[in-house]
Amino acid sequence: MAAHALTTFYRDLKQGIPAPAYYFYGPEDVLKDEAVGAILDLALDSTLREFNFDQHSATQLAPEQLGDLCVALPLLAERRVILVRDVEAWKRRTKTRQVALDYLSRPSPETVLILVQGAAAEKPDAELSRHTYAVAFDPLPPERTRRWVEHRARKLGVSIAPEAVRHLVAAVGADLCALLAELSKVSALAVDRTVTVSMIEGVVGVRSGETALDWRNAVLDGDTAKALTLLPDVLAQSNVNGVRLVTSLGTALIGVGIARERYDRGARGQALRRGVFERLRAVRPYGLPDWKDEAEKWSAWAPAWSRSRLETALRQTLEADQALKSTRLSGEAGVLTDLVLQVHAVPQEAAP
Repeated sequence: MAAHALTTFYRDLKQGIPAPAYYFYGPEDVLKDEAVGAILDLALDSTLREFNFDQHSATQLAPEQLGDLCVALPLLAERRVILVRDVEAWKRRTKTRQVALDYLSRPSPETVLILVQGAAAEKPDAELSRHTYAVAFDPLPPERTRRWVEHRARKLGVSIAPEAVRHLVAAVGADLCALLAELSKVSALAVDRTVTVSMIEGVVGVRSGETALDWRNAVLDGDTAKALTLLPDVLAQSNVNGVRLVTSLGTALIGVGIARERYDRGARGQALRRGVFERLRAVRPYGLPDWKDEAEKWSAWAPAWSRSRLETALRQTLEADQALKSTRLSGEAGVLTDLVLQVHAVPQEAAP
């Protein structure tokens, strides 16, 4: 059975009847935990939850223990919920995995079994997917990441201004765990107040206009002075290192290459931006900010970045990446300074 999207999972859950068994996999553990909470809220009365909810790690669950848990009857309730994490361990613990598969072929109507695979696991278990309601927890696209931040802020009892959401995501990135940690901090400061950009700056320690994204934009704008001025402050941020900056720049250069290809074929204005945006939606790259905004930036940069200039910059970026991975932390600023100067040493070519 094909995996369900997260939106489909929540829509189906609103029908009021949980599936007999769920299998959650993918890199976003925060979203998995939220989904588990939603199932618990639906399936169990809060006053009886401690009697009808068991959670275990697959690394420590014996075959007979799993079998007993799955067929045990609920106490004064319609259902009980069994949560098993780290099910990727069953690739080595084959007896326990077989018990799970045998149970899934004839699940108990009184049990909701939730199987959760860790984020580090490379791919889903095909047999578990086939016998369960499987959900893929992929990284959220930019717009949904911002909506998620707003939603979690409301759950924490605070409202957050749209520009503050944008700065938080720009400063922290798309890591939901890190975003949640920073939201928790700022919520303590924003009792009865709307979270503002200045509050985010104070908590995260990153001023607006001084993010890793601002450094990348300065490089692609050809603003050497700004890129070099920003570099020390950006590198000093807790979630930033040289490899991350080079990766961000390399991704953007590839994006500008996509825009330049269309530009050379005669696309201009809205047609150019729309074509780049549709390519972004098809590829769904992780970690980028707003796709529409990125499509506009890539399209705006395209005239100044000829194919030969892009190829040279990509080669220089790759060399910087290799140098960063073989140098000491103290040498990052030097490698990136050289990269900025090398990239800007190649003159812009007149666009046709």
